[in-house]
Amino acid sequence: MGGFRSGDGVSASGAKVAIRDAVPEDAAAACHVLRESISQLCIADHGNDPVILNAWLANKTPEIVAGWTRQEGNSLLVAVEGDAVLAVGAVTDAGEIRLNYVAPDARFRGVSRALLRALEARAAERGNRRCTLTSTETAHRFYQSAGYIDDGAPTRKFGTAGGYPMSKDIGAEP
Repeated sequence: MGGFRSGDGVSASGAKVAIRDAVPEDAAAACHVLRESISQLCIADHGNDPVILNAWLANKTPEIVAGWTRQEGNSLLVAVEGDAVLAVGAVTDAGEIRLNYVAPDARFRGVSRALLRALEARAAERGNRRCTLTSTETAHRFYQSAGYIDDGAPTRKFGTAGGYPMSKDIGAEP
């Protein structure tokens, strides 16, 4: 993984949010962000059903997240402000965005959008002309506002609500 850095996000204090490759030492904080974001921000998807929520969170452990930092063909990025992890995202070398979760207290600060741009940039670096993802109900409008279009019938991937296959042309040269 390269030393990708971005200063696209701005915190409430005006400090820059850096986006960088995650390292195994980020795993506990990144895991906390994932679990809090899903639990608190994705209620439209899991409906506070403990069975659905527990299944969704089952692979969100520090050990598994640490493994994602070393997974071949996968880029795990974090948005950080100082030492605090504010958001976690992942994109495969094939351009599939697998994660884009923000800490509840960092929502609506531009962090998710900056992370999404970084994920798209990483996909473009890998030679992709298009990014794909499956959006939650919660994030569907966010992705539409970022230029993603629905690309298939909704699935039952996320809890009680549909998962939305989406794509966006990012224009990278092969």
